[in-house]
Amino acid sequence: MDGHAGTRSSLVWAVNLAAALMVLLWTIPTFGLLVTSLRDSDQIAASGWWKAPFTSVQSDFVRAGTAPDQVAEGEIWVIAGNVLEQGEKLRAWGTDSRDPMAFAPGDVATLADGRTLSVAVDGAYRLTSPVEFTETRGMRIFITTLTPPRFTFENFTRVIGAEGLGQAFLNTFTVTIPATIIPILIAAFAAYALAWMEFPGRALLIAAVVGLLVVPLQLALIPLLKLHNDIGLGKGYMGIWLAHTGFGLPLAIYLLRNYMVGLPREIIESARVDGASDFQIFRRIILPLSFPALASFAIFQFLWVWNDLLVATVFLGNTREQLVMTGVLRELMGSRGGDWEILAASAFISIAVPLVVFFAMQKYLVRGLLAGSVKGG
Repeated sequence: MDGHAGTRSSLVWAVNLAAALMVLLWTIPTFGLLVTSLRDSDQIAASGWWKAPFTSVQSDFVRAGTAPDQVAEGEIWVIAGNVLEQGEKLRAWGTDSRDPMAFAPGDVATLADGRTLSVAVDGAYRLTSPVEFTETRGMRIFITTLTPPRFTFENFTRVIGAEGLGQAFLNTFTVTIPATIIPILIAAFAAYALAWMEFPGRALLIAAVVGLLVVPLQLALIPLLKLHNDIGLGKGYMGIWLAHTGFGLPLAIYLLRNYMVGLPREIIESARVDGASDFQIFRRIILPLSFPALASFAIFQFLWVWNDLLVATVFLGNTREQLVMTGVLRELMGSRGGDWEILAASAFISIAVPLVVFFAMQKYLVRGLLAGSVKGG
């Protein structure tokens, strides 16, 4: 029968389907971000990323030439030029924003004062007048074009070539690596004590750790910065390392304690019978067996610190020598944050290192989380 030991459950297909849907839900936005990073701003404004492989319809206007550009052809004055960029095809054009598609390519529009305007299929326009042009600002020609799909690495070049990005990359590593290692070291000792050492108030400490998990870190930013200033730390690497350590310890202790408490008691008791001290048990038995949980938290902490902007801004500063990668990319976006192509390219550049870390340690992530979620005591 299905569901018995040694048989295949009839719900396996549902589990596989759910897993496939979850993978799809994560993959589609990431792929969309990649496609967006390879498009220019005009394409992004004209259509969604899912239309990137297809020809898109775009509307815009260009200005005709001015008086210095005119030439005399017999008794008329002519200003000529082209309204299209390379690869574009003209679909329609107009002279009024209220009817930008009034004319087909090749039509001739009659304007005021005896002037005429024609725009050919290839985008070449010809503006004529019986009298000499005097305008210093060219008239607007509204165009609707068919733009073929095109991709560019210009966005990545602009981001990688941004001033100060190399220094910010080093700053981010300088912040992230110690801010990942320090809380792991402290939490490992604390988790062992809460899991295997008997002392008064242990239950209260465990409850306090669980309670700290739900406290927003934003509540502690200003008081903690004031404390740093009062004791002379100020804004610097030591301050931000301690801040990230404090914010990451509750999750680290909770995760590691739940994992360690599920380790076989017989091994630990045998070691104590053989005369091993708590430190020897911790170093020779607990740490090797707890590596999946340690790796799980290391991934979480590394990703959080690497992508952090708020804590780095508060505890490190905003000068060019102090900015982390997220700070430089924020400045590159500008005050309005409308350069979506730069945002998409910046996102992929910033996640390169976290992706390497995640794929290198992903097997430990699943093992550590599952073990910590089903074992307790």
